Amino acid sequence: MALTGLQIQKLLPKTNCKECGSNTCLAFAMKLAAKKADLAECPYASDEARTVLGAASRPPMRTLGLGPQKKCLIGGETVMFRHEKTFVHQTALAATVSDADPGALAAAAAARDYVLVRVGEELRLDLICLTNDALAPDAFAEAAGKIHKATRLPLIARSASPLALAKAAEALAGSGSILASAGPESLDTLAAAAKRHGHALAVTAPDLDGLAELTKRAAASGFEDLILDFTAYGAAERFQTMTIARRAALKNECRELGYPCIAFVAAPASDADAAVAMAQASGLICKYASVLAAPGFDPAFWAPLLTLRQNIYTDPQKPIQVEPGVYPIGEPGPCSPVFVTTNFSLTYFLVSGEIENAGLSAWLAVPDCEGMSVLTSWAAGKFSGASVAKFIAERGLAATLEKKVLVLPGYVAQIKGEAEEGLPGWTVLVGPQEVADLESFAKTRLG
Repeated sequence: MALTGLQIQKLLPKTNCKECGSNTCLAFAMKLAAKKADLAECPYASDEARTVLGAASRPPMRTLGLGPQKKCLIGGETVMFRHEKTFVHQTALAATVSDADPGALAAAAAARDYVLVRVGEELRLDLICLTNDALAPDAFAEAAGKIHKATRLPLIARSASPLALAKAAEALAGSGSILASAGPESLDTLAAAAKRHGHALAVTAPDLDGLAELTKRAAASGFEDLILDFTAYGAAERFQTMTIARRAALKNECRELGYPCIAFVAAPASDADAAVAMAQASGLICKYASVLAAPGFDPAFWAPLLTLRQNIYTDPQKPIQVEPGVYPIGEPGPCSPVFVTTNFSLTYFLVSGEIENAGLSAWLAVPDCEGMSVLTSWAAGKFSGASVAKFIAERGLAATLEKKVLVLPGYVAQIKGEAEEGLPGWTVLVGPQEVADLESFAKTRLG
């Protein structure tokens, strides 16, 4: 029988020391009850608490931190499908370079510098994957060290040679990288190297039973910064295996498979293969790669994946929002019109972008609609003529504008009358339904 938060709190020290990251022992107990925290995070848990709670309080999937400060979090997921609640820690993306490529360092630096700005967020790659295709162990480790020093990103050191991985672990000490991958024979040696130098270790075996045995062995030795590297012989088998492992961890409480997983996409040999690689990478972001390494660095390849990742890992219950306010677009003055939209980020950036593209100088009024789109917020009662009028009045726009023209979104034309009642002296217009028509609307209706 699962314990409640109050029952768990009775077993905690009740000091409210905050060292676990929660403000109170009760808050930490609630996290334990929801399997969103691990008892090991409490430094003062008694032997009785560890005995009673033990593995029962552990989250179904372990959360790992990558990078020197362990800020790149992977794992820790609690649901099979995003719509059940949300996915928590986004897939860490890695550009793959080979130690046989003389341009590997330049490609890694380009991957580090790449930034895609979308709805106000900067989207970047998280790691560099260096594959050991040509160099001897010492040279491979040296190349890994150079790439990390140049990029300051954690690496995935990938090699079939345990010696090369052990040497790379030392060269990358303190970087919070990933060693990929350890099998049954190399597990003990590489787990020790990963633990000593602060890395995560990917483990691999021919099947899930073998993989579970490896994680069990590693955990028994006191090392659990593990990542699952599944052996699969095709895209369909890989998706099936990853889904089975996730279900086993989340639904059947199989602790041995309760770790994040890593997936590698092979380099395409042709344009047709490039489309297949994109499809595979897209599918793996959705199900269920915690770390994804894809070939090379091409912005045309990575931009769609970064966009997809942002969409999948945005909490559906908490849309991306901009701060409510009145924003100047261009160089607006006292005679410039005031456009209105909601604070859903995508809506805001589309409207502001089209106003700029139309060559207009205008004010963009953005009331707080809890991050909902125009129609959604209107249907939820968060965006009405009265609320818009109240927002405009509170911001004092009437006192600063000589020409008072307010433009409402076309999809909510029905709020025009209410807005006019709340804003005497204003001319209230209904704008176009589609943002692409803003330019023609401005020419015909705003002069």
